[in-house]
Amino acid sequence: MAKPAPGVAGADRSQGAPVHEAATEGGSQPEEEKPVPRRKRRVTKNASRKRSPKPAADKRSYVCSVRLNDDEKHHLATAAAAARTSLPAFLARSALAAARDPEHAAGAIAGERELISEMFAARRHLGHVGNNLNQVARAINSGDRPVDAHLDAVLTAVRRATDRVQAATDRLLEHR
Repeated sequence: MAKPAPGVAGADRSQGAPVHEAATEGGSQPEEEKPVPRRKRRVTKNASRKRSPKPAADKRSYVCSVRLNDDEKHHLATAAAAARTSLPAFLARSALAAARDPEHAAGAIAGERELISEMFAARRHLGHVGNNLNQVARAINSGDRPVDAHLDAVLTAVRRATDRVQAATDRLLEHR
């Protein structure tokens, strides 16, 4: 490829774009594109509607990301609208309210998974207790007299298991 004459635009071999070189002997200069100036935004808000700035101690500087499914987001957005606040503000305020009463919040937050796993654990516990109760019944039916300590231990386990199932059932009903 031949080199263009001095002062004439030629092709740049590496990019294939025209190369603009200054013309010699008072020739015309190639025009450069000038950047288009940005338009300034019009201030449309009334200055009296601005909130006063928060003190530095009250400003929230941390960001926490939350993932929600469609149903959860819909419920939270509806609750935020009812509280006349934005969704992020609603999430922050409701989480802080729950954090002030951790015992009540723990029961309210427990999801169905935790409740279902507690029901399965209680069912396993009842299975073990039922096995012990069957052994006591077999001993009584064969004419043996079970030791009172064993009988008391089995009855105590039955009471604990039924209390555990009742508590899990109550939590499940409260959750719904």
